[in-house]
Amino acid sequence: MTPLDLIHGLSWRDLPPEVRTRARMCVLDLIGIAAGGHGTRLSAIIRDHAAEDFGGDAPMLFDHRRASLPGVALAGGMTIDALDGHDGYNPSKGHIGCSLFPAALAAAHRAGANGAEFLTSIAMGYEFGARAAEAQHATVPDYHTSGSWGAVTAAAAAARLLALDRDQTRHALGIAEYHGPRSQMMRCNDHPTMVKDGSGWGSMAGVSAALLAQKGFTGAPAVTVEDAPEYWRDLGTRWAILEQYFKPYPVCRWAHAPVEAVLALRRAHGLTPDQVARIEVETFHESVRLAMTEPKSSDEAQYSTSYPAALAMVHGEIRPEHLADEALTDPEVLRLSRGMILREADFPNAEFPLRRFARVTLALRDGREVQGGWVTPRWDHTDPPTEEELRAKFHDLADPVLGRDRARAIEDALSKLDKTGLAPLTDQLFAPIN
Repeated sequence: MTPLDLIHGLSWRDLPPEVRTRARMCVLDLIGIAAGGHGTRLSAIIRDHAAEDFGGDAPMLFDHRRASLPGVALAGGMTIDALDGHDGYNPSKGHIGCSLFPAALAAAHRAGANGAEFLTSIAMGYEFGARAAEAQHATVPDYHTSGSWGAVTAAAAAARLLALDRDQTRHALGIAEYHGPRSQMMRCNDHPTMVKDGSGWGSMAGVSAALLAQKGFTGAPAVTVEDAPEYWRDLGTRWAILEQYFKPYPVCRWAHAPVEAVLALRRAHGLTPDQVARIEVETFHESVRLAMTEPKSSDEAQYSTSYPAALAMVHGEIRPEHLADEALTDPEVLRLSRGMILREADFPNAEFPLRRFARVTLALRDGREVQGGWVTPRWDHTDPPTEEELRAKFHDLADPVLGRDRARAIEDALSKLDKTGLAPLTDQLFAPIN
């Protein structure tokens, strides 16, 4: 199977049952994250930008206004990225669904696609995006944001749903790769702001590329697709969508191993935060680079290692409300975050990016020290969450924003989507949040 065979030839009946289930659960998780991110300042700004500056008639996610197809893809991707709780793929050090889902949703609605075709495009996009990401990381020395290869993935989904022919699709992929956001991921880690992981910009660029190619605009062949065949040989035999991780906490995945290590010691020794004088973390380089000890915004709090680890010690969990507004001034969390010692270690550095490890030592106020073993994040692809856990996460994020009835209607629509049109789902997704 070639990449173009995947884009245009994959059908719902080709997908193993577990892949079909996973496609639904990825969409449900992304919708929950979008609901949770909707109330952020980032989302408000980007939705205003799409509505005011991207004129068009396409409906916007959780908003009464309309914009162009690229505009609604931009707004949707950045609303999801506003709350860093979406799925990811270890080999790519990034996220496929955040760029893919808004592009596929916009294109499917424009094309009048049915539910099975939309879900097949989602499954196709995870397979395409995983390989495009691995190929880019292997062929380009710089570490770019997810939006760079996310743009090519979004173009693939839009090309399929908008019924581009194979030649147009090749041009769409080339345009998206050429114009996609080759932004520097580590710059965002060192200076966390609303630029995030580039996923929304990638979604916009991918949709735009497909629309341009449909009109006859040409692009250079996509290097990651046409010049890296070794990354595409297992199409149809290996299902990368089953290798995605999910996030139990809405912060950068690189902080999750330290968070789990803190929580493990907290539980094992029955500790309360007032008993802890200092937290010491050994982990990999990229996690240590998340150095925001006193975040002033939700974006800074999500791109930190010390702050989420301190939250875990104080609250025993990390919730969206812990990462914004008055919560950022909690004196006990700030005490532990400011005093935290982060060290690189050879073992986790050698294992990154396929596995992310951390080990924590707690210096207690009574003079004792307690140390745990090497810990990995929860909900990795080797130990994924159950459907019940992902549904609970969805409702935990969506119910306070959408209301329980609307969240249940979304969940019900997804469960039947392969047998219906898109309307039962999009009627819920394209209505504003009151």
